[in-house]
Amino acid sequence: MPEFLLKFGPTVSEEQAREIYKRAVVVDCNTWPPYDGTLPIPQSGLDRADGSGITIVKATVGGASENFEQTIDEIAIIQGIVDTHPDHFLLVRKYSDIEHAKLENKMGVILSFESTEMFGSDLSRLPMFRNLGVRVIQLTYNRRNLFGDGCLEPANAGLSNLGRELVKQMNQMGVACDLSHCGVKTTMEAIALSTKPVIFSHTGCKAVHDHPRNKDDAEMRALSERGGVMGIYFLPFIGGEPGQPPTLDIYIKQMEHALSICGEDHVGVGSDIDIAPVNDTPEWRRQMLQQVAERKRLGISAPEEDRPPYIPELNNPRRLESIAIALAKRGHSATVIEKVIGGNFQRVFRDIWG
Repeated sequence: MPEFLLKFGPTVSEEQAREIYKRAVVVDCNTWPPYDGTLPIPQSGLDRADGSGITIVKATVGGASENFEQTIDEIAIIQGIVDTHPDHFLLVRKYSDIEHAKLENKMGVILSFESTEMFGSDLSRLPMFRNLGVRVIQLTYNRRNLFGDGCLEPANAGLSNLGRELVKQMNQMGVACDLSHCGVKTTMEAIALSTKPVIFSHTGCKAVHDHPRNKDDAEMRALSERGGVMGIYFLPFIGGEPGQPPTLDIYIKQMEHALSICGEDHVGVGSDIDIAPVNDTPEWRRQMLQQVAERKRLGISAPEEDRPPYIPELNNPRRLESIAIALAKRGHSATVIEKVIGGNFQRVFRDIWG
């Protein structure tokens, strides 16, 4: 436990929650640094990153289905962001880089894959990807691939032999195994096989809202029993009304269910949305629905993607501070708040990377 938490009593005020946020390592386990496609990043983007208070972001490169060459291009984009703005960002390659990011007031970026399409069937690429900085790999996106079944695959066939070998090699090389989009059988088999903790970087609780992207209590218990951490996302898959974004109340309901099933050492935040606030205009909604239509064409769209993917009360760069305050108002301790907003993911990356 960080020493600064010793000063807090059993209850936490809003002012104290803000102090915890300021002093904690804050981790959003699924978002990108502010980037609009051009370098250098405009000052407004740098101000957004610096002002967010977020210490670490896990950034997806390679998307849901991008090939080897496209993935290398996206890795180069992240490296370009870090190289262009070394006073604002650093690439996280080892556990101590998380600590350095906090001490140096920079946003640390963890490179991650949200699919395994960039491998083809060639596991010899894993050492190369690791050397380029990739530290988290999700086995599947929503559909079946060569490694296992995603959460939208009705057969629920589990890990393939290739998937089993990838998990073993990731364990050996200190690359975190992410199961957020994986089907139930793939998830449970990977947890059982892995010799290190695994993560659900961005998901929700199926018991609160029945959705294929959410995890059931058995998956959550299996994760926590092996030392893993699950991040709760901001997507409409957590619940709410048709056509409307989810609310903070729903988000905290998700968070508290995860805490009740997994325990306070195994829950965090993986927003799965940009740091930049959403400007919810008719034009923005039109573009959102266009993107959903394209995802449906590709066969990767999940139910309820036609609802706005943000939480109005968390629609600001300091959204994890808003979560800290909401947890304090619900009576959660300083220790729980610090763990949820970053301490748990910090710990699990130490356990996995060494």
